[in-house]
Amino acid sequence: MIKLVACDLDGTLLNDDKRIAPQTLQAIGRLAGRGVRFVIASARPPRSVRHLYDQLHLNTLQINYNGALIWDQVAQLAVDHRPLPGLLALEIIQFARAIDKQVLVTCEIMDRWHTDRFDNTYSTATGELFGPDVIEPVEQFCDGEVTKLLLLGPGTVMQAIRPQVLEHFGDRANVVCTEPELLQIMEKSVSKAASLRRVVERDGIGLDQVLAIGDGENDLEMLSECGIGAAVANAAPALKRAANWVAPRPNSLGVLDALQRYCGV
Repeated sequence: MIKLVACDLDGTLLNDDKRIAPQTLQAIGRLAGRGVRFVIASARPPRSVRHLYDQLHLNTLQINYNGALIWDQVAQLAVDHRPLPGLLALEIIQFARAIDKQVLVTCEIMDRWHTDRFDNTYSTATGELFGPDVIEPVEQFCDGEVTKLLLLGPGTVMQAIRPQVLEHFGDRANVVCTEPELLQIMEKSVSKAASLRRVVERDGIGLDQVLAIGDGENDLEMLSECGIGAAVANAAPALKRAANWVAPRPNSLGVLDALQRYCGV
């Protein structure tokens, strides 16, 4: 029996217009009556999830930054934080900019955006909602721990940088590519699956009682380790191959398909 649903946001729970389908919103609202908890598992920071958390009327922990942070939105505090050493982040930045000096850099430190050059030509879902909190030289904001490092630029540039970053730093950091213009870099042990294990342990349930839903390769471990792994119709091919089931519809309506099939809502 499913006791908890762990769901990705962008490309999964959210439609292309970054909204939750009304039918899906209603179905999630019915989960609590069946004793099922709903947990957001996203690459986004807490500030970029807050409006969705409130819309869903949740009281659960949330997984942010691909698992680098477990955040208690109700209490407004970090339950678990797995940051990247700042010196390693700086080393990666310098390495990437030696390949192409125009690479844009974002360092998320807890729930604040640090950068040395603001340019919204290449952005993230969070960048569309918020501006940077701090603009200063990278050496200044890499003097401590970094929750998540993001490198952004043209797809052709990032395509050249990604294999080199993986080759030089893959044994020291978790490098994730879900979009052609973006690399996400976290502490080596970080994943949505690892953080989800910590969340369900606190709730006293097993991963075999979890329905995980996603669309990207950063959801791969999470879907593979849970009792049921469901991919929405627009999911990456590798995720579809790993999933127990693929929804007939994309993103938000695909989540609805999964909730109806496995939770009966």
